[in-house]
Amino acid sequence: MNRRAFSVGLLTSTLFTRAFAKPEVGVLLAQNAPAGIDPTPYLISEKLDGVRAVWDGSVLRFRSGRTIAAPAWFIAKLPATPLDGELWLARGAFDAVSAIVRKAQPVDADWLQVQYHVFELPSAAGTFEQRYVQLQQTIASAAWGALVAVPQFRLNDGVALQAKLKAVIQSGGEGLMLHLASAAVTTGRSPVLLKLKAALDAEARVVAHIAGKGKYAGMMGAIELQTSTGIRFKLGTGFSDEQRRKPPAIGSTVTYTYRDTTPSGKPRFASFLRVADTF
Repeated sequence: MNRRAFSVGLLTSTLFTRAFAKPEVGVLLAQNAPAGIDPTPYLISEKLDGVRAVWDGSVLRFRSGRTIAAPAWFIAKLPATPLDGELWLARGAFDAVSAIVRKAQPVDADWLQVQYHVFELPSAAGTFEQRYVQLQQTIASAAWGALVAVPQFRLNDGVALQAKLKAVIQSGGEGLMLHLASAAVTTGRSPVLLKLKAALDAEARVVAHIAGKGKYAGMMGAIELQTSTGIRFKLGTGFSDEQRRKPPAIGSTVTYTYRDTTPSGKPRFASFLRVADTF
């Protein structure tokens, strides 16, 4: 691919993204858990490697607000109660479930593998602990094996928390989610929901593509990202050659891993993980 073709491709991708962008659905997003956190105020669950899906009682949507083209039989089995959760296949199967649920024409045989793991009742009142009781009742009433209430549990101290994290990761899981048991329903990135993983991760929006040099000539060499707090930085590692030929679109959101941050707030040892599941 020559540089002119690469530039035209990036422009086309940008115009497409702007033309079809949808306002994001208001959902709760997690912050990274601080070191040494006391787990006792939280209900804890495994962090699932799935695609976020919000059900408003009639339409199933991605975080972006786009409608998910689920089969009619799948939609018919969902309750009238609004739900928030993830479409999931198995640990480590994000790419596979993403490919299934992003198809404009759903394939029944594929969707028969998909489960909807629910962790919130976004229209319910009360604390998260109270909503979790309601959630279990709602899921039980639906009596459908593919509709699952994400198990929540408590841990007594930091030692137990780290032991559980280690066990989940050794079993192929991503990490843990800690939801403040006393929290009311809220949206946005909030400290009432924390994620605990072996490596830190975060999301940022793609604001520019930087052309590659040497073996990456004619491809993307790096992307420039901007965080929600306005910090800009370049990200050039973690990409496959295919991703460099077709880089994440300008305006899209990506997830990256990192070790810690500089005094100015930029991530250290950042590496691309994937396009975020806003779709």
